[in-house]
Amino acid sequence: MLDRSTLHRDWFSNIRADLLAGLVVALALIPEAIGFSIIAGVDPRVGLYASVAIAMVIAFTGGRPGMISAATAAVAVVVVPLVRDYGVDYLFAATILMGVFQGIAALLRLDLLMQFVSRSVITGFVNALAILIFMAQLPQLDPTAAGIGWTTYAMVAAALAMIYLIPRLTSAVPSPLIAIVVLTALTIWLDAPVNTVADMGKLPEGLPYFALPNVPLTWDTLLIIAPYSATMAAVGLLESLLTAQIVDDMTHTGSNKRRESAGQGAANVVAALFGGMGGCAMIGQSVINVTSGGRGRLSTFTAGAALLILLALLGDLVGQVPMPALVAIMIMVSIGTFSWNSIPNIAKHPWQSSVVMLTTVVVVVATHNLALGVLAGVILSGVFFTHKVMTMFEVVREREGDTATYRAKGQIFYASVERFEAALGPESIQPDPAPHVIIDVRKAHFWDISAVGALDKVVERMRRNGRSVQVIGLNRASADLVDKFALTDKTGVESGLAPH
Repeated sequence: MLDRSTLHRDWFSNIRADLLAGLVVALALIPEAIGFSIIAGVDPRVGLYASVAIAMVIAFTGGRPGMISAATAAVAVVVVPLVRDYGVDYLFAATILMGVFQGIAALLRLDLLMQFVSRSVITGFVNALAILIFMAQLPQLDPTAAGIGWTTYAMVAAALAMIYLIPRLTSAVPSPLIAIVVLTALTIWLDAPVNTVADMGKLPEGLPYFALPNVPLTWDTLLIIAPYSATMAAVGLLESLLTAQIVDDMTHTGSNKRRESAGQGAANVVAALFGGMGGCAMIGQSVINVTSGGRGRLSTFTAGAALLILLALLGDLVGQVPMPALVAIMIMVSIGTFSWNSIPNIAKHPWQSSVVMLTTVVVVVATHNLALGVLAGVILSGVFFTHKVMTMFEVVREREGDTATYRAKGQIFYASVERFEAALGPESIQPDPAPHVIIDVRKAHFWDISAVGALDKVVERMRRNGRSVQVIGLNRASADLVDKFALTDKTGVESGLAPH
C-alpha cells in the first residue's frame, strides 16, 4: 500500500512547478506525436491519443517520477510494415501484446539486464539521441522548404534567447512556456509567414473512446503480430530504462526499474484500447520536464491531461503555435542532453571506453535504431572487459630441490584457459625439469567448466610425462566446481588439496 509520505512526495510536493512543466511538455508533444504517426503511416490522432493515454497511465504505474512517456519514433519505425500490410487494427492488437510482453519482462526481472549496460554505452546513447533530436529539427530550418524564411530563423533565435535569458531574471514560469506563449501571440497578431502546428497534420476532434481491435482472434493473427510486439516491447523497455537512468542522474534520485517495466506495459495496453499506438519514455520531453522544474508524477499526468484538453477544447489555438518556438525548445533539449564533457574525455578516458561510446553514437545515428546502437555498445564493452580480465593473469614457476611450483594468479575462465595451459606447459620442456610439481592456485579463481577442463588437462599431461602433481589453494567456490566437473581429480573439501 502507498504510504502518505510517498504519495505526498510523488504527487503534491512540487505542485506549481509540476503543473507548469507538464503544460510545456504537452505543447512539445504535439508536433512530435504527429510526426511519429506519419512515420508509422497512421492518422495523426493515433499518435496524439497514444501520448495522452501513455502519459496519464504511466504517471500512476511507472517507477520513475517526473519521466515523460508517450508515442515515440523508436516504436513507430518498427510497425511501418505491419500497418502497411495489415492495417491500423493490427497495430492496436500488436500494441496490446507489446504491453503484455513488457509485463512478463517485469515479472522475469529483465530490468536487471541494465546492469550490463556500461556508463560508456549510456553516454553514447545520450549523445546519439541529442544528435537525432537536433537532426529532426533540420527540416523545419530548410530554407528551400515551404513556409521557411528569415522570419522562421528570427523566431528561433528569439525563442532561444528567451529560453536561456529569462531564467536569469525569474524562474517563476518555465522559460520555454513563455517563449511559446509570446511567439504564438506574435504569430497570430502579425499573421507571420511561418509554419504552425496545424501544418504538421490535422488535429483530432473530440475525445478518444474505448474500442477493442477489429482483428480475428486466431492463431494466424498472433503469428502476424507477435514478432512486431516482441520488437516493440524490447525497444520500448530499452529506451525507457535508459531514460530512467538518465533522469535518475539529472535529479539525483533513484527509481524502481521493475515497476517502470510493468508500468510501460500497462500504459501501452490502455493506449491501444483507446486508439493509440505504442510508445515508451522520451528523453527529449523528459529533459524538458526536468529542466522546467517537473519532478513528480503530477508533471507526467499533467502532460497527458493538458494534451487532451488542448486537443479537445483548444485545437484551433494549438494549431496556431509556431513551429519555430517548438524547434527552439528541441534545440535547447539537444544542447542540454548532449554530454559535452564526453568530448575532452575521449582523450582522458581509457581508449576502450571512448571506442564503446563513439561506436554507440555512430550506430544509433547511422541506423536511427536505438536498440542496435546500445546492443553494439554492450557487445563491444563485453569484448573489451573479457580481454581485460583475460590479460589479468600470470603464472610464475619456482624450482626448489626436486619440486617445481607453479603459482597462478588471476581469473581462469573460457577466455584465459589457453594461456593457463600454455603457462603450465609440460614440465619436461623446462631447462630444469623436476619430478614433483605443485600447482598453487591460492591467488587464482576458476569460474567455469572450461577452467576446470584446463586444470584437468594440465594435471593429466604432467602425470602422463611421469610427474607427480599436487594442486593446492583452491578456494571453496573453485573447489566445489572442480569436485563437480573434474575428471582427473577431486579436491578434498577439508584440505583443499588435490589429489587425495
